[in-house]
Amino acid sequence: MAKNAIKQDEFLKHRSKFEIIMRLANYMKPFKLSVFTITVFMIFVMAINLLNPYLLKVAIDKYIKANDIYGLLKIGMIMIGLNFFALIISKLRVTMMGKMTNRIVVNIRRELYSHIQKLSFSFFDDRPVGKILARVIGDVKSLEQFFSNSVKQFIPEILRIVFVTIIMFSMNFKLALVSISILPLLFIGLFTIEILSRKRWDLFRKKKSNLNAYTHENFSGIRVVQSFVAEEKAINSYNNFVDEMTNSFIKAVKLQDLFWGMVQLSWGLGMVIVYFYSVKMIDEKSITIGTLVAFTWYISMFWRPIMNIANFYNTLVTSFSAADRIFEILEIEPNIKDYSTNKMKKINGEVEFKNVSFEYETGIPVLHKVNFKVNAGEVIALVGPTGAGKTTIINLLSRFYDVTSGKILVDGVDIKTVELESFRSQMGIMLQDTFLFSESIKENIKYGKLNATDEEIIKVAKIVGIHDYIMSLEKGYDTNVNERGTRLSVGQRQLISLARALLADPKILILDEATSNIDTHTEKLVQEGIKKLLKNRTSFVIAHRLSTIRDADRIMYIDKGKIVESGTHDELIEKRGYYYNLYMSQFEFIAKGV
Repeated sequence: MAKNAIKQDEFLKHRSKFEIIMRLANYMKPFKLSVFTITVFMIFVMAINLLNPYLLKVAIDKYIKANDIYGLLKIGMIMIGLNFFALIISKLRVTMMGKMTNRIVVNIRRELYSHIQKLSFSFFDDRPVGKILARVIGDVKSLEQFFSNSVKQFIPEILRIVFVTIIMFSMNFKLALVSISILPLLFIGLFTIEILSRKRWDLFRKKKSNLNAYTHENFSGIRVVQSFVAEEKAINSYNNFVDEMTNSFIKAVKLQDLFWGMVQLSWGLGMVIVYFYSVKMIDEKSITIGTLVAFTWYISMFWRPIMNIANFYNTLVTSFSAADRIFEILEIEPNIKDYSTNKMKKINGEVEFKNVSFEYETGIPVLHKVNFKVNAGEVIALVGPTGAGKTTIINLLSRFYDVTSGKILVDGVDIKTVELESFRSQMGIMLQDTFLFSESIKENIKYGKLNATDEEIIKVAKIVGIHDYIMSLEKGYDTNVNERGTRLSVGQRQLISLARALLADPKILILDEATSNIDTHTEKLVQEGIKKLLKNRTSFVIAHRLSTIRDADRIMYIDKGKIVESGTHDELIEKRGYYYNLYMSQFEFIAKGV
């Protein structure tokens, strides 16, 4: 069971705002030229916007006052020409911005996806799939506005404020000082709101992740839901998750909306103060009407970027939570990783477990000092009650998990001391949980050997007895099996999975309940194929149907994480121990059924 259950809010480590911003900014480094070009375009457009009030001042104080129609038309044409050119530049800027932002987001999603591919099974054991999807899709998508606004708003608006402030102070120092006197109060208010807002956006993303996890799980198990007529229960649960997410979103938005109110209030108070002082200054003839009109325009140009920066800051606050969730996964190191660059040589197939103990969770042992040695080419059957540790043994041999203590040797080499890919590529594995991708039958079998020819694929399909069925389908090997192989029966899925494992032509073959859901007739065909393929291969077979493992070179009975019996079928029957009791009880059950 996942430690982080669907209803449980995820625990996240909060990084500092500076750390998050710097890490996000690193994703923009490959696009320095684009950022520079966009910034130049913005500065050009901004310069024209800053020039407009000054041209208006000249028009009022010089041409309108002197009743110079020709001069007024000339300055009007200049303004129209400059602003039309600025419009074209703005269009180019928006197009470049869209392309750059999309590429950055794609790069983050690719990095996150690639990293998750390398993470160990323990990562997936601890998290519902839906919550992982929420980070790869939703959280990455939410960063799009951050990258867009950081170039589109933050950089140019900072420059705009600087230039406007310089112009205002050069025009009239006292009036400029009065117009910005309200800023300290605004910054205190915004900082307070940001602290509270981040917590609320964190909660919203957690609730959204819970909803995503529940939806994914419910759709994956829709056959169970409908079989037990539990649709109403599922809908009620879904509505509860939606309500939790909606309520957390409303609380976050209500607080976020205070940003706008505080900026607009500050803007309004600033304008009132400026008009109050300017009336007196006009009476004293220390400023002209044109200067006041131009100054009022500049005040609007001063507060508008503050409004946009507040909007960017708002976006930034909502992005903090998404960034935290993304960086948390990127910082997770795989438990199973290469400790050496040494390649595994061609495997002969000798396997040895030396005092191997293992715990999935600290303090809860699953295997206790397991010792055994298998010669190359031997067929080993693992039997025993559910939860005894059979699958754990093959998971450790496949190095899906690392041993808690002890060593696993293949041809005398500790498997932790060789490159993982070079080791696994020489193994064929068919796990108990048969999984097929929503691709064609050919592509699913081809996972065993990505460069396999059609002839090789058909050969293994014939050996496991699935070829005739495949050819009876309308598109044959090109038939799509649907998600998780739902178009096929359980037995057919297992046969395709078996073909996939055999295509790898491994020196070590692992079959976990490979024939558990195949009918008796098909089982006989499969067993014949398996016998041929087990030759010259070290094989580990887990089977509850004991009739399928009678010919194994050795049968090991696993109970409570220990090997309590080991020997051939005849030896263990003669011993009349655990295996004998299991064997007799199984055939008693079959006899009664008959």
